Amino acid sequence: THWGSQQSSTALVMEEEFQFLLCQGCQKEPRNPKLLSCLHTLCTDCLEENKPVGQCPICQAPIPQASGIPDQDNLLFANLQAKLSTYQKIVSSSDLVCDRCKDLAEFWCSECEEFFCIRCFEAHQWFSKKKSHETRKVRELKAESARQFLEGARKSSILFCSNPTHNDQNYITSIYCRGCLKPLCCSCALLDSEHSKLYCNIQTEIERRQEELGSLSEELKRKKAHFEDVYKSLKGKADHMDQVRTENQELIRKSVEHMVQLIREKEQELLEMVERQHRLGNEDLEGKLKKMEAVLKRMGASEQLVEKMHLYASDQEVMDMHPFMKGSLEELMKLQPLAVGASVQAGDFAKCKAKLQFLKDSGPPPPAEATPTSLQARWQLYALSESRRPDSPLV
Repeated sequence: THWGSQQSSTALVMEEEFQFLLCQGCQKEPRNPKLLSCLHTLCTDCLEENKPVGQCPICQAPIPQASGIPDQDNLLFANLQAKLSTYQKIVSSSDLVCDRCKDLAEFWCSECEEFFCIRCFEAHQWFSKKKSHETRKVRELKAESARQFLEGARKSSILFCSNPTHNDQNYITSIYCRGCLKPLCCSCALLDSEHSKLYCNIQTEIERRQEELGSLSEELKRKKAHFEDVYKSLKGKADHMDQVRTENQELIRKSVEHMVQLIREKEQELLEMVERQHRLGNEDLEGKLKKMEAVLKRMGASEQLVEKMHLYASDQEVMDMHPFMKGSLEELMKLQPLAVGASVQAGDFAKCKAKLQFLKDSGPPPPAEATPTSLQARWQLYALSESRRPDSPLV
């Protein structure tokens, strides 16, 4: 699948490396990507289409929201899309203009997300000298790969105070309170003396959260191996059940070909019996296989998202997405593989084979005896003897 269309802001230049940003349902560039509790990411169009079902179309995990639209945005994917759009704009355009005065742009500020000409750049540097804004020359960015551009934007990301009244960018945070579970600026930290012993460096907390997600992901990988073993075992049993069905069908067809018309009428009865036995034996396996497939898909999505968090997530994205992801990963860790039942027994088809053997032993009658009445009588005699056996299986 190519990344978007030619008109897309993040067209083919992205290639395979960023295919994970596509909606996992329709494989298109998503609008407002939403993160489900199973850690699959879907666009709003897919969620709207799937609303009557109320389940993830990938793994059938329930979507608890009545609207069918999860509350959690995939901030990582949405922000990566925006950054890749900017990168595409930089590498594909030779006449970028300043966002302030429309002169030729020569600089880019990843924090302001704006292009500047030389004059506006100097003004920006003066006004933001205390805010640690990192600006780059456009010609340098053009020479970078998409991965290098994203890495630079990630390193320059700044965290701001969580206090809603501190929406001014002067309130940069370097402190995390483990009591109220929020990042704080120095002013808020000084005013909150009650939690002073619970403060730590914000980078320490970010590293702890990344390590926590990494540990959960590693545990999940080990657990995933058990689920894969169960899945393979169930799949093997299902394949064996299919093989038994196929062998019996072939045996029935070859035998029935040598019998008279009346016996041919019994062919369908025997085939239906085999199919019924297969269906009854296979229903449980199919249910377990679907459950294993769903869980494995969830584990795969979880593993991928944690990996991309390590590669691309900014500090703010880690802080915002960690609680939701942690809850989903811990819930997934509670799941246990289904127990695998006994092996498929060829004896499940014993009654069918017994009826077939009776037909073969009877053999095609001589021409004088080849009447529907005589053949029907033989079959009725066999059916009567079978019904009187104490261990005779029910039809």
